[in-house]
Amino acid sequence: MRLKQDVSPVVVVIFRLVVWLYSLISYLPYLMLRSSDSQSFSECSRRVKARSISGHPSGPYRDVRALRALTTCIQPGMNTLDRVFESSVCRNPHLDCLGTRELLSEEDETQEDGRVFKKVILGEYRWMSYDQVYKEVRAFGSGLVALGQKPLKNIAIFCETRAEWIIAAQACFMYNFPLVTLYSTLGGPAIAHGLNEAEVSHIITSKELLETKLKNILLEVPRLQHIIVVDDKLKSGSEYPRGISVHSMAAVKRLGAHPENVSRQRRPPCASDVAVIMYTSGSTGVPKGVMISHSNIIAGITGVAERIPNLGEDDTYIGYLPLAHVLELSAEMVCLAHGCRIGYSSPQTLADQSTKIKKGSKGDTSVLRPTLMAAVPLIHIINNIFMFIYIDVLNNLKEIGQIPVLTVTFLFSLYRLVFRKVRALLGGRLRVLLSGGAPLSAATQRFMNICFCCPVGQGYGLTETCGAGTISQLWDYSTGRVGAPLVCCEVQLKDWIEGGYRSTDRPCPRGEILVGGPNVTMGYYKNKEKNTEDFFVDKKGQRWFCTGDIGEFHGDGCLKIIDRKKDLVKLQAGEYVSLGKVEAVLKNCALVDNICAYANSEESYVIGFVVPNQKQLLALAKRKCVRGLWEELCNNPVIEEEVLKVITETALTAQLERFEIPQKIRLSVEPWTPETGLVTDAFKLKRKELKTHYQNDIERMYGAK
Repeated sequence: MRLKQDVSPVVVVIFRLVVWLYSLISYLPYLMLRSSDSQSFSECSRRVKARSISGHPSGPYRDVRALRALTTCIQPGMNTLDRVFESSVCRNPHLDCLGTRELLSEEDETQEDGRVFKKVILGEYRWMSYDQVYKEVRAFGSGLVALGQKPLKNIAIFCETRAEWIIAAQACFMYNFPLVTLYSTLGGPAIAHGLNEAEVSHIITSKELLETKLKNILLEVPRLQHIIVVDDKLKSGSEYPRGISVHSMAAVKRLGAHPENVSRQRRPPCASDVAVIMYTSGSTGVPKGVMISHSNIIAGITGVAERIPNLGEDDTYIGYLPLAHVLELSAEMVCLAHGCRIGYSSPQTLADQSTKIKKGSKGDTSVLRPTLMAAVPLIHIINNIFMFIYIDVLNNLKEIGQIPVLTVTFLFSLYRLVFRKVRALLGGRLRVLLSGGAPLSAATQRFMNICFCCPVGQGYGLTETCGAGTISQLWDYSTGRVGAPLVCCEVQLKDWIEGGYRSTDRPCPRGEILVGGPNVTMGYYKNKEKNTEDFFVDKKGQRWFCTGDIGEFHGDGCLKIIDRKKDLVKLQAGEYVSLGKVEAVLKNCALVDNICAYANSEESYVIGFVVPNQKQLLALAKRKCVRGLWEELCNNPVIEEEVLKVITETALTAQLERFEIPQKIRLSVEPWTPETGLVTDAFKLKRKELKTHYQNDIERMYGAK
């Protein structure tokens, strides 16, 4: 409400007059063109999207287009990843496939505080066609065979997201080498664990990761024999343990192009063969390897692709998330299967304002101008008039059920002009934003819908389900939900009596989310105990995964994530607190960038560790006349108390119980990133590490009662 007070009343009146006149003018043609089958967005949102095929509120629920049978593949007979890619190459041999920006210059830039950052100036994207990529894939796969890599024997990739990653992966799929994927941000012990457990002799990596991480643990991985570096120029003078050979990717491709290697017969994969062993980032301990078959991935990408209308060769996808994460790998597999082009980026070069982009030069989104994106960077908007317009549009959107479709279309044309600079931050051509990982708050989802003038598909999936589970329909503007089940899977709710969730609950059935279908993976690598705990096969032979997440199904068949089974803590007085539920609510507080709720059974109340939003906290300090550096503000008891008051208000507004609300908090000076070891690469909380990190604060907050 303060925003309206900050904007000139004259501007407000003019803006409202323009919107009113534009709405009136656009409504008149609508009345003339109105047809009997026209629908409002509200009606589309209320349309039933999934049903329980058993008739019972527990489900299983299926997409209304998959009630008779789940979908398993994009095209009949295309049941392995090499066949899918070869089919795409045959259809689109000369179309752009993979693109990388040319590095024009690189320099060190000294900041005001004395720190030195590398800044780059990048040129245009250089593209490889589908046919060129296919030839590189064949040559690289043939070269790996010549280096002794055998079919059905694991090979690892430990590399940043780039074109060479996908070329290497496609070669492994083609030659039936199960690909072990490791996050590039993993620490030494986790890397060694994955390589040793998978018993790899060959690994694909980058020059930087070899020198900064892999080189330090080579003695701990005795089976390793060959290191293939994707960069053209290897660092000279480096020494490696005896028995390890280092090759450039170009050299391996040249080896594979030799006539005697080209003519060698390859053993193609079967649908049931392992395509990927994907090591999760490990929020509760050492990383677990998830075994994913060719048929699993194809079923998953078939389900995802069905939710993206008109997917094809006119689309450009920007790849910058870790390819070792199932969300990014699935997204790129979808694009390659449909003839799209993929331009590569990184979080440091994504936008004009990114940390590695030299001031005055262009970031990747400005040059690539993508139409598809699998995640959205955090955008901070500070202009008051902009925020006022955003709020006004939001109010219109809330009433969108009463506005005819044509009027809404005209209104969004106007808003496109208003928000064109915001849309330009991501290139200006985005037509679909797919959001995975952590659920979006309602405010964030509306913000993205309005500011980028394109729909946001919010999804739910896990590594164990190939990233596929649910995705909201792009025409569904409701918020806080993750959509209906994809056509490749079904979702059932299992009663969790201890947590108080039952499928007979009113008004919505609730329970633990179980995902079943051809996208459910083969289980954890060399971990029978965990497989028995988390996976099962029903009487029909279908595999299911027990997610541990708690959800509720709405009347239209859409799922909402409401809790996390493994985050339940029993307080001293016997009350059960879901830490995940508390965190999800409090993340909606403007003062909170991230939060970890903590409790144990020996105590009577909840506490919390909070990463505050810098802009909001500084504004709060100014209002309270508290001065100091950032670290001093975070450690100031007055600021701590004020933040706790705001958090408490947010919790009460969301109707949390009193015993669920943190009674004391600790403000964190530094944000939690994978590099700190406090969150995973997917930014999920590592509760054990957070507890260790804040142990002194825990004792303080529980000691001073």
